Order: sequence, then C-alpha cells, then structure tokens
Amino acid sequence: MIVVKAGGRVIKNNFEGLINSIVNFITSNQDSKLIFVHGGGDQVTELSKKLGIEPKFVTSPEGIRSRYTTKEELEVFIMAMSFISRQALSKISSYTPAIAITGADGKTVIAERKKKIIIIDDRGRKRIIEGGYTGKIKEVNTTVLSSILSIFNVIIFSPLAYDPQENSLLNVDGDQMAFSIASSLKAESLIILTDVDGVIIDNNVVHHLTVSEAKELVAKVGPGMNRKLLMSTEAVERGVKRVIISNGLVKNAINNALNGNGTVIE
Repeated sequence: MIVVKAGGRVIKNNFEGLINSIVNFITSNQDSKLIFVHGGGDQVTELSKKLGIEPKFVTSPEGIRSRYTTKEELEVFIMAMSFISRQALSKISSYTPAIAITGADGKTVIAERKKKIIIIDDRGRKRIIEGGYTGKIKEVNTTVLSSILSIFNVIIFSPLAYDPQENSLLNVDGDQMAFSIASSLKAESLIILTDVDGVIIDNNVVHHLTVSEAKELVAKVGPGMNRKLLMSTEAVERGVKRVIISNGLVKNAINNALNGNGTVIE
C-alpha cells in the first residue's frame, strides 16, 4: 500500500497527468492499494476571492507561512476540496473501485482545533491570536481505513479532519495528513509530489538520505521543504518503509518517483 500526496500547484498545473499516473499505477499493480491525499490551496484562494472573501495568511516564528482559516474560509475550503476530490473520483472510478472521503467520514482522522497560535506580525513581533479553524491531527482510525481498503483500491482524501470536542470540520495541513495516515498504516511508500525535483542542495537534487542525514539537512533547506524533511524522518521512524519527495509535474509522476527520481529517505 502506498500513500501519495500532491500539493495545490501540482493539482492546478498537472491534474489530468496526476490522475492518469494514479490509474497507471493501480492498473499495473493489480494487488496494490493507494491512498491519495490532495491539497488545493491555490484553488481555495481563487474561490475565496470570487466570493468576496480575502484570504488571510500568517507567518510562524519559524518563518512558515500558512493559511489562517476563519469560519467563512473553512466553508470555502470545504467547497474547493470537495470539488477537487469529486473530479478525481469521477475519473479514477472508471478504472478501479475508488472512494472520496474526508477525515470526518467514519471519524477516520481526528484533530484538535488550535485554540491559540503564535505569529509574527507586520512589525516582526510575536503575537498570540485565536487559532481559527485549523487543526492538529491527533489520531488516525486504522481499523476504519483498513475496512475501506478491503473494498476500494483507491481512497481520495481531502485534508479535512474532525474535531469531536467541537463537532466541527477542521482544515489540516495536507502534508501532515499524508504523513499521519502513512505512519499509522505503515505504508510501503509515501510519495510527496511537489513542483520541484526533490530536496535541492547547491543546485543539485539529493537522491538518497538516511534519517540522520535528513535531520542534518533540515537547517539548510527552505521553510516548506524543511517541514517535509522533518515529517519524513518521523514517518520512517514510525514504520513507513521509505518517503520519496519528487516532482509531480512530470509525466507518470508516481512511477517516476518509485523509480528513484527524487529524494528517497529511508
């Protein structure tokens, strides 16, 4: 079983190619199962603006920029993610049994709303603000997921989790969801598809990293990639056989990654 995560830029710029890549993998590997976690931040931003809602972004003390999810934007987020997942489902279902869900379905992914978050304001000072409708994943229900995988070959996952304390859907980071699911299910491979060829140091792709080497590189890469590296090391330590960070904009991106084109952490 493999888990594939594709970011919003890959979804926006290579959606058809990505879907074909999923179909090619499943039809070529009859006994395999695939969980596809998709992003869609660019699509959420576009839809928000069309609806007259100005997207808001915040920066953490570590320099990581992320979407601030108000109640209004959570509703937009749900709409945009549902549209993406249903588009994917309509195409993949023609070739193999597939289902599209969120973490709320069957309470497969449980999260806790961040009550307060620390940000860096426009003056460069730390501030504590309300957390909005963003969550941190606390639990993955592997029993339910395994049951679903016994029926369907592909699960399409929108990055929405469920908070049982507040009876609410929450926006969760797509990478966090993919890493949490892959770690809980001890996936054979976790493929993170981005708009670059892998982890790049001195203009060259680093093709293979051990867990300790990946940890050492965290301080040398940008804010987006450093989180991917940190979560990759944790996933391998928790039982994922290997994590591959690879380019999702190329033809047949999944097989391209499985063939070692990218950065393999194991």
